[in-house]
Amino acid sequence: MGKLSDLLNLARERAQMLNLPYAGALTPAEANEVWQLAPGAKVVDVRTRAELDWVGRVPGAVEIEWITYPGSKPNPSFLAQLQREVDSEALVMFLCRSGARSDHAARAATAAGYLESYNILEGFEGDKDAEGHRNRIGGWRHAGLPWQQS
Repeated sequence: MGKLSDLLNLARERAQMLNLPYAGALTPAEANEVWQLAPGAKVVDVRTRAELDWVGRVPGAVEIEWITYPGSKPNPSFLAQLQREVDSEALVMFLCRSGARSDHAARAATAAGYLESYNILEGFEGDKDAEGHRNRIGGWRHAGLPWQQS
């Protein structure tokens, strides 16, 4: 269990350094490793249905929209859906396109009692490059982690 505790300690240190109100922040590779090592850990993908269908999904992730599509409005059922799908005692890691919506989701989950909430930095697609394209700098896909296209 040394590797898992090292990863979680690193994530917690990042959260303290960045003054984040949730348990920690993980790179995609770290999050995938934690997911494999921590029994009962969950990845919650908060991207829209359209993003999941058109861009790709992470096999085995729980999918709960943070912003609804179509409409681009906050999902009023987010916490209710989270409570149905994920035990509040679980280690839960939130993923979105770039790490912004997942930050909001981790904050909301922590406030709702999910004390082992983590944000996956860089998200699924990472940051935009000089040409404005994603999937070239950071992110789950760029790291070569498991994903599939619809």
